[in-house]
Amino acid sequence: MQKLINGLLDFQKEGFAKNQQLFETLAKGQNPVALLITCSDSRVDPNLLTGSKPGDLFILRTAGNIVPPYGEILGGEAATIEYAVQVLGISDIIICGHSQCGAMGGLLNPASLEELHAVKAYLQHAQSCLANLDEKHSHLEDPGERLARTVEENVLVQLENIQTHPSVAAAVGRGDLKLHGWVYKFETGEVFGYDTDTNVFLPFEHDSPPKV
Repeated sequence: MQKLINGLLDFQKEGFAKNQQLFETLAKGQNPVALLITCSDSRVDPNLLTGSKPGDLFILRTAGNIVPPYGEILGGEAATIEYAVQVLGISDIIICGHSQCGAMGGLLNPASLEELHAVKAYLQHAQSCLANLDEKHSHLEDPGERLARTVEENVLVQLENIQTHPSVAAAVGRGDLKLHGWVYKFETGEVFGYDTDTNVFLPFEHDSPPKV
């Protein structure tokens, strides 16, 4: 805890002063460029990953970057999405999974969730990615490879789930909103985007970015 306190004191003394004009501008309102939905995992830092600053991203963090279908849980996820689309006028939503995801590991190993009742129930909103995994990657036996493919399949399932939200469906239908699927491999720093032409996750590169 002391590490966090020291950090905020350093920010008040130095960090705020360096960006005072930015924070004064942000006090008047926010105009983020995208809603980024990612995992609660402490190893994922959306602003560090994207080189963004305060005010650039509207961020929703949930276990396994899960988006429950609309109506099943009218909680923080639905409220955040609705506000981002209808009030902030977000034009892009990114759902970003990551390597070594504990939530997806739990999905693959249900026995590990027996004492985690809330986690087990929440992961039901990702359950269909296991059927997709068996359909597309039944040949995979290596646990690491199966986890990596599960992370990808889960991003695709959550992209389907988010389109059940009325505000999202309407904005996508009008052409005002685009949806993107990413996977962040934190051990290498690589980010892969779901390419709609090839239907696979491709690395972001300056000369040939995925068509997302």
